[in-house]
Amino acid sequence: MDLDETRLYLLDIEGTICPISFVKETLYGYTLKALHRIATTKWDDPEFANVRNDFPPFAKENPEALCAHVTELQKNDVKIAYLKNLQGYVWRSGYESGEIVTPLFPDVVYRLEEMVYGGKKLAIFSSGSVGAQKLFFKYVKITEQDGSEIVKDIGSYFVGFFDTVNAGPKTEPKSYERIAEQLGFRTTQIAFVTDSKKEVSAASDAGMTAFLIDRPGNPPLEPNDHMQYRIIKDLNGIDIL
Repeated sequence: MDLDETRLYLLDIEGTICPISFVKETLYGYTLKALHRIATTKWDDPEFANVRNDFPPFAKENPEALCAHVTELQKNDVKIAYLKNLQGYVWRSGYESGEIVTPLFPDVVYRLEEMVYGGKKLAIFSSGSVGAQKLFFKYVKITEQDGSEIVKDIGSYFVGFFDTVNAGPKTEPKSYERIAEQLGFRTTQIAFVTDSKKEVSAASDAGMTAFLIDRPGNPPLEPNDHMQYRIIKDLNGIDIL
């Protein structure tokens, strides 16, 4: 694949650089486990109040109503800004306490470092809030060569973080054009990697080179997908030129 013009790699998170199960089970599960405690103790705290005030009136009457609404939204995997902001707020307590650490796929950290050291730029585009994205990369679990594990902040690898608020819906080409403009690149200078076919199509329509990544735990591909998409198994499938 001709990636001579690629200057920046734009990456999705869930199903692309970390397992879907981490988001759906670990992070969503922590939200449900910790939210009632946090809502009860922090209800009138200015920072928490600012987050909950974005919810519909019926959901911010009391902690029980808020928890019930969040449970329903997560059950249906609704991607809406006020939920994402609340999740980021709740996850912060889990990350800071050590209850949550970010598990990336084995190829990711080394490959990101190769890209950065090779002079490429990196950015993130995820439906999770920018705040949650920064937490995600601040507490990454790294396995050392001797088998020991450390937690490392790799947020400095990225020059930009984008969500559906500052970029727009991930299935609309205009969102990718907006990201390119904000980062100072042409869309043809950006390669996007995601596990979503609709997002691949949107990025391609905007002029980006787009890869569909087929990770363990992702929805199975259709037989003809290999004719329609650039499919890779991991980040090693991208030639860094």
